[in-house]
Amino acid sequence: MSFVSPFSKSSSKPGHGSIVLKLLPPDTPVLSTLSYQYPLKLVAPDPLPPPEHKSEAGAPRLVHTVFLLTYGGGIVSGDSINLSVCLEGRSRLVLLTQGSTKIFKTADPTVLSSQHMTVTIAPHAALVYLPDPVQPFAQTAFSQAQIYNLVSAQGSLCVCDWVTSGRSARGENWDVYDYKSRNEVWTVNTGADGSTRRRLLLRDNLILDKNGHTGMLLSERMDGYSVFGTLILYGPLFSALSGHFLGEFEALPRIGGRNWGDSVQPELTPKEQRRQTRQEREKTDGLIWSAANVRGFVLVKFASREVEGSRNWLRDMLREEGSVLALFGERALLCLK
Repeated sequence: MSFVSPFSKSSSKPGHGSIVLKLLPPDTPVLSTLSYQYPLKLVAPDPLPPPEHKSEAGAPRLVHTVFLLTYGGGIVSGDSINLSVCLEGRSRLVLLTQGSTKIFKTADPTVLSSQHMTVTIAPHAALVYLPDPVQPFAQTAFSQAQIYNLVSAQGSLCVCDWVTSGRSARGENWDVYDYKSRNEVWTVNTGADGSTRRRLLLRDNLILDKNGHTGMLLSERMDGYSVFGTLILYGPLFSALSGHFLGEFEALPRIGGRNWGDSVQPELTPKEQRRQTRQEREKTDGLIWSAANVRGFVLVKFASREVEGSRNWLRDMLREEGSVLALFGERALLCLK
């Protein structure tokens, strides 16, 4: 006689997860859904209020945080992670990791590890996604995609996507078979007839392969840099931060620039002193970066000789401007400490 389980069959799939953040009247955000299956794990500590003296009128009372983890501390060859995130109302979410996302080696270069995240952001909702960098070990093949859907293009985004050269202590230096990372931002509008229209606003691709089309090894093409990253800023909540990056990029010393003038230099303001100190540290760390306004986004590209150089620079830039701390709290910058 066969045994029939009284419980309904599970609909969850390995590696799949879901996060749904709703806003209950009048302004109380709640994490209505938090589900995951091995090898994905999600941890949600208690939400915290943003700094009261800096939060703007109409802001939700609490900011939720979710840590994205994997069992064993990394993604094994053939693993597939698929995460769905939905932010409703004026909710705010911080997505973090608890250390670099390690990609373990594969015996067969054609066997990919993959990670896919789809985020839907309602009008006036906001996401901060500042993870630790991805760390692909030698002989890995990995592909990831982050798709952000903005309902009526009225949400806000601050997301970072960065990757390191591997385990430098073991002599690894961009020894991957294949690494791909894609970020896309779409607007989603529903017509009067119920049809859904999607429009691509931004697509940013990073493709790293061992030999490329030039025949040069990837480590040779990276010119001694151990970190490469992208920061994407969009929306009203991050307009001041976007302006800060553009202004600081404009103030960078230009190649071939000279001091034609005065032997006596003018006294620097506190802001100019902080800028000068940071620029000197950027030079010491071998850090280079750029910022550009692209179709309403501010796209920041950066690279450095060591991981800490990029981490320190990004933390200093965000702290100096202050809006992420004011709107999302100290917890948002945990991965940059």
